[in-house]
Amino acid sequence: MSNSYLGYHFTVEPKELGSEILIAELGEKPFESFIETDNGFSAYIQKDLWFEAILEDIYLLTSPEFKISYTIEEIDQVNWNEEWEKNFEPIDVDGKCHVRAPFHPKTNAEFDIVIEPKMSFGTGHHETTHMMIQHLLETDVTGMKTLDMGCGTAILAIFAEMKGAKPIDAIDIDNWCYLNSIENAERNDCKEITVYEGDAEMLKGKKYDLIIANINRNILLNDMQQYVDCLNKNGLLLLSGFYTEDIPFIDASCTEKGLTFVKQFERNNWVSLKYRY
Repeated sequence: MSNSYLGYHFTVEPKELGSEILIAELGEKPFESFIETDNGFSAYIQKDLWFEAILEDIYLLTSPEFKISYTIEEIDQVNWNEEWEKNFEPIDVDGKCHVRAPFHPKTNAEFDIVIEPKMSFGTGHHETTHMMIQHLLETDVTGMKTLDMGCGTAILAIFAEMKGAKPIDAIDIDNWCYLNSIENAERNDCKEITVYEGDAEMLKGKKYDLIIANINRNILLNDMQQYVDCLNKNGLLLLSGFYTEDIPFIDASCTEKGLTFVKQFERNNWVSLKYRY
């Protein structure tokens, strides 16, 4: 095989949900890497594995609910580390927590999390990750049995352990995220995290003191009752992955299930909410 790749650069509206679904569809094809961009994401495939009709049966490209466009370029000998370095910026939360890739320099932050985002959708949206870390920074999670639902690269599970939470379950439906989360937990010397591949169906019969769910509005609303059923009395639920305009829908779902609103963060129209059971 040659070292040549084709890069598909997708612009997606709405970005978060559309990108998530489109990446899942493209993942069934020979695409092997996805990198988040400002307006969507880039998908890469070896030129030798490409065929002309590769996008013909991608449902989302014809869905009226999403506006999607793309360009294609040929790239020789892709250096993935270089691609990550160009597209993955470190996250600094209040000078206390630093989330970085191995190629970023270490800082003197109290909490230093090293994430290798390879072959998955980066580290998620910086805004939502930032706000969830803010919630965890000001919450005493010592000894709290914790769930990181839709864990992605396991950033939040790792940070929860650093702050004393245990034991911790990290769950993601995406196989790449599952494998990446295991690697990142090991990279950060975590001993309390168990990673699972699956969805909210895995939560039956489980109980937690803290549930972290940084996903998207539709999945949160669909799975909210399962989250509430898993919360111990006085347990905390941290939610993010949605916009300011989604707050009424999320809040209505939470309050009707017996949750009490505690605090809200907003960042560039993204929102993170904290509830107590």
